[in-house]
Amino acid sequence: MSAETADTAEPRPERATEGADAEGRRREQRGWYFYDFACSVYSTSVLTVFLGPYLTSIAKAAADADGFVHPLGIPVRAGSLFAYAVSVSVVVAVVVMPVVGAAADRTGRKKPLLAAAAYVGAAATTGMFFLDGHRYLLGAFLLIVANASISVSMVLYNAYLPQIAGPDERDAVSSRGWAFGYTSGALVLVLNLVLYTGHDSFGLSESDAVRICLASAGVWWGAFTLVPLRRLRDRRVVPGGEGAVGSGWRQLRATLRDMRRHPLTLSFLLAYLVYNDGIQTVISQASVFGSEELGLDQTTLITAVLLVQVLAVAGALGMGRLARAYGAKRTILASLVVWTLILVSGYFLPSDAPVFFYVLASAIGLVLGGSQALSRSLFSHLVPRGKEAEYFSAYEMSDRGLSWLGPLVFGLAYQLTGSYRDAIISLVIFFVTGSVLLARVPVRQAVAAAGNPVPERI
Repeated sequence: MSAETADTAEPRPERATEGADAEGRRREQRGWYFYDFACSVYSTSVLTVFLGPYLTSIAKAAADADGFVHPLGIPVRAGSLFAYAVSVSVVVAVVVMPVVGAAADRTGRKKPLLAAAAYVGAAATTGMFFLDGHRYLLGAFLLIVANASISVSMVLYNAYLPQIAGPDERDAVSSRGWAFGYTSGALVLVLNLVLYTGHDSFGLSESDAVRICLASAGVWWGAFTLVPLRRLRDRRVVPGGEGAVGSGWRQLRATLRDMRRHPLTLSFLLAYLVYNDGIQTVISQASVFGSEELGLDQTTLITAVLLVQVLAVAGALGMGRLARAYGAKRTILASLVVWTLILVSGYFLPSDAPVFFYVLASAIGLVLGGSQALSRSLFSHLVPRGKEAEYFSAYEMSDRGLSWLGPLVFGLAYQLTGSYRDAIISLVIFFVTGSVLLARVPVRQAVAAAGNPVPERI
């Protein structure tokens, strides 16, 4: 059946290969990969490399004699502002994501919602070009908007996975998506490194170079989002008789009630919420830790994150192969052991020693993409039929939207102790607790309980 015929078939939720031939499915998969290619530049260049140290420096320039800024009259240590802004952004996303997911499933129109979220985030990121002087409040605001927007867009992006890939190919498709993302992150970081290290030869100040790197990530995000918007298809559903927005909260309540009927799916989400909170915090705070605690310069940080991007491609694909041999659950658990060792090593990392920082970055790269890609594909097996966007909104709340506790703990630890080493070691609890919770989930039973075919290895 052709893609065009599928759009006019009996209106019902479609999944996997239903209503599309193999070539049409592959075309959608290739388009789907490109959203990772588009938005991952924000995660790498903006959130991981440039914005944390740059926003911290702006906040410190605006701080009082005691090192505090006062947004809305609240005393905040300048070094904690970035972590707090990340925490606020994901709280905002928590409010928006479930309603967007419910609206997408009710109307079947994921693409317009994906476009809106992507271009709001891209515009906010591009606007970071104007972040200079003492404008720490502008920086915090744009960070909140961009970070919330990428979280909302990922709800819709992830919800396509069960529709464009069959059960036995989702680990591979999900891993390729992450590999595309890390490839684009590495490519843009190379360009950023050339611009930043050679800013004098380009007639730019260091601040100008950073602001161009930030803004260019927004332009990249917006430009390459056009590819998935052209190739992905909306699936038609039975009209609900109510406006999608007006019924969003009612559908959300129904979704939460429905999720209680799948306690094993909820158990996985709880485990993922905990360990992914640690992963997201490491990603967002690594550059601040490197610059403020270890005394590393921006060039070292860029090259370290570039190393992460390159190795993350191999890591995502390699862990995908391990999952085919040993199952996704066992592979994820092994990666969480590595994450714990990384944090313990980071606590003892000597200052002004870039070689050791590169070794740690290499370890992060090897487990980063795979642990996230396999978690996404594993969850896709636990989603009941026709509930993709709603359930993936809950997943995305775990992936980004509820990942506010880690940055909050990190920021509070620094605010109370003045030590980023104490802040980084506090994250170990997220990986240990998440590992224990995941180990207790019987995933084969969870897949069957969701009404889905159980893969040979999971």
